[in-house]
Amino acid sequence: MQTFFLAPTGFNAGLTSVSLGAIRSLEQAGLRVGFVKPIAQGADQKEPERSTHFARSICRLNPPEPISMERVEHLLSQGQVDQLMEEVVSLYQQAAQNVDVVIVEGLVPDQKQVFSTFLNTKIARNLQAQTILVCSAASMDGKEVAEQLEMSIQAFGGNAGQIAGFILNRVSPEQDSQQLAAELQAFISQKKSAALPLLGIIPLQQDLLAPRALDVSRLLNARVLHAGQQESRRVRSMVVTARTAPNIVPLLKPGALIIAPGEREDVVMATSMAAMNGVPLAGLLLTCDSEPDPRIQQLCHQAFTSGLPVMATELNTLETSTALTNMSQQVPSDDMERMERVIEFVAEHLDVTCLKERVGEPRENRLPPPAFRFQLMEKARKANKRIVLPEGNEPRTIQAAAICHEKGIARCVLLGNREEILQVAEAQGVTLPASVEILDPNEIRGNYIEPMVELRKGKGLNAPMAEQQLEDTVVLGTMMLAMDEVDGLVSGAVHTTANTIRPALQLIKTAPGSSIVSSVFFMLMPEQVYVYGDCAVNPDPTAEQLADIAIQSADSATAFGVSPRVAMISYSTGSSGSGSDVEKVREATRIAREKRPDLLIDGPMQYDAASVESVGRQKAPDSQVAGRATVFVFPDLNTGNTTYKAVQRSANVVSVGPMLQGLRKPVNDLSRGALVDDIVYTIALTALQAEQTPAR
Repeated sequence: MQTFFLAPTGFNAGLTSVSLGAIRSLEQAGLRVGFVKPIAQGADQKEPERSTHFARSICRLNPPEPISMERVEHLLSQGQVDQLMEEVVSLYQQAAQNVDVVIVEGLVPDQKQVFSTFLNTKIARNLQAQTILVCSAASMDGKEVAEQLEMSIQAFGGNAGQIAGFILNRVSPEQDSQQLAAELQAFISQKKSAALPLLGIIPLQQDLLAPRALDVSRLLNARVLHAGQQESRRVRSMVVTARTAPNIVPLLKPGALIIAPGEREDVVMATSMAAMNGVPLAGLLLTCDSEPDPRIQQLCHQAFTSGLPVMATELNTLETSTALTNMSQQVPSDDMERMERVIEFVAEHLDVTCLKERVGEPRENRLPPPAFRFQLMEKARKANKRIVLPEGNEPRTIQAAAICHEKGIARCVLLGNREEILQVAEAQGVTLPASVEILDPNEIRGNYIEPMVELRKGKGLNAPMAEQQLEDTVVLGTMMLAMDEVDGLVSGAVHTTANTIRPALQLIKTAPGSSIVSSVFFMLMPEQVYVYGDCAVNPDPTAEQLADIAIQSADSATAFGVSPRVAMISYSTGSSGSGSDVEKVREATRIAREKRPDLLIDGPMQYDAASVESVGRQKAPDSQVAGRATVFVFPDLNTGNTTYKAVQRSANVVSVGPMLQGLRKPVNDLSRGALVDDIVYTIALTALQAEQTPAR
C-alpha cells in the first residue's frame, strides 16, 4: 500500500479541491482509496471540517474525524509532539483499512498557526509518505512559484526522491501554462539534477467559483422576499445599477445578480420582464433596506413568484458590492453540486499515471463508479461517433450537446429550427460550439420519404403517410440512423418511452440473434457498478425472453467493463420455493445457461442472497454468483422498475440509463426528468454502443 501526503507550497493553493480531485482520479484508475485529514482547520467550529465532510458526502469514503486545532495547540504548548504524532498515526491506520492507497491532506499555511510547515513535514515522515506539493500559480510568475517550490522541497528533506511530484493549481487564462511548467521543471532540474513529475496543471475556472443566491443571502444576512430557486441559481456576474433601465438591458444575462436600491423601480421592472421572458437571472438584490412601491410589486408579481430569488439588505449599494467582491471562494459545506463539479474538474486535469505505477495493481478486480464514468467518457471520445438528438430545442438537450462537444464525447446533431435553438441556448446562458450540427427538419424531411416507404412497404406505407410520420422528429432521426447517416439516437427528455422505441422497432429492428428489445440501468453503487435489467421495457417476459434479457445484460456489462456474474432474481433462492413465478425464473436460468455456458448465471435467487456475501454463503453455499452478483435480472417490469427506483432514491445512488439492448443500431431512451448530466452519460453510452455494434 502507498501513501501520498498533499502539502501546499504557499497560501490559497486550493488544497481541499486538489486532495479530493486526487481521490477521484485514483479511483478512476480502479484503485480503492482511503483518505484522512489528520488535523482540522477553520475558524467556524460549528461547521464540519470541509475536506472530511466532502470526502464522506461526495466521494462516499469513511474518513476518521480529525483532531481539533484546539487539541493540537494544547499538545504543542505542552511539548507533546510525540503524543500528537501517535494520534495522527492512529487516524491514518483507520483510513488505511482495506485500501490500495491513502491520500493524507496536510495543513494550509495560516498566519495564526505558524507551525503548519513543521507539522506537515513531521506527519509525512511519520507516515512514511510520498509528498505531493500543491502550488498556486495565482498572481505569481514562474520565478515566484519556483522559489516556493524549492523552499518546500528543502522543508521535506531536500531530496526530490522523497517528493512524488507537484501539481500546478489556479493557472489563469493569461498565463502560458506549458511555459510555466517548463520553467519550473528547468529550475528543479538545475537544483536537483532530476526531474520532478508534474502531475497536473489545473486552470482557474471562473464558473467553478460562482456562489449561489443562497450564499449571497447568508453573507449579507439579507431578508428573503422570495426564495425562488436560490439554492440552484448561481452568480456569474454582478450588475450594479447606476445607469437607466435601457442601458442595463444588455447586462440582463443568465447568472446576473442585479443590485439596486428598491426605489429604482425602472430597474426592478426591467429585471422582472427579463425573468418572465425566461432569462435565468441569479437574483434581484435590493439595497438600502428599501422595497419597490406596492403597486410596482403587484405589477411584478409573476416574476416575484417565479424562480427569481428576490432579497433585501440594509447595506447601501457600495457596501453591498464591496462585501460581494470580498466574498470567500471556499465552497460552502452544503453546496454539493458545486463541489462535485470542482472535484470532477480537478480530476480531469490530473495525470496520476506515475502515482498508479508506485501503487501497483489493485488488490481486487472491481469497477468503482468513478472508474466506470471515466472509462465510459474516454471510450466515447475515442469512438468519435455522430449522435442525433431529435429534441433539439429542449434546453437540457442543448446544454448536453454543448458539453459533449466541449469534452469531445460525441458529435451531436440537433434537429430543430436553428434560430429557435440558438435563442433557447442564449436564454440558458449556453454557448453552442460551432461544431454542433443543427438540421432543420423542414429542410431535410423530403430526403427520407422514399427510403421510409421502401422500408415499410410490407406494411402498406405510402408517400403521404410517410411524410406525415416524418413530422415527428424522433421518426426523422430514426430514419437518419437507418440510413447510416448517424451512429446512434438519444431521445425521451420530452417524449415517452413508446415514442422513442416504436420507430426503432419499425425502422431499425432487432439485432440478429435477438428475439426481444430490453433495457439495463448501470447502478453506480458506492464501491461497485451493478447492472439491472430489464427495468424499463418488457412488462412480463416469458422464460425464453427472460433468458435473452439475461444474456443481453451480461454482454452489456462486459462491453462496459463490468465482469458479469448474473443473478436471476426471484422471491425464492434455489429450490426452496415453488409457484409459477419461481418456475419461470428457474426455466429462464436453464435456457440462458444452455445458450451461453461461458457465462456465470445462477437462479432463482433472492436479492439479498445475490448481493450480500454472508447471506449468499448461507442460502447458496455452492453458487459462484451468490453474494457476488454484478448483473441482476428481474422477473418482470414491476419488480425491476420498483427495485431500481427504490435503490436509487433510498441509497442516493446515481443510475445511468436506461440503455436499450437488442436493437440492430443504438437507440436510447431518457427519463423525462433527466438531468443534463444524465443526458451526457446517455449520449456517451450510445456512442460506445455504436462503436461495439458491427456494421450491418
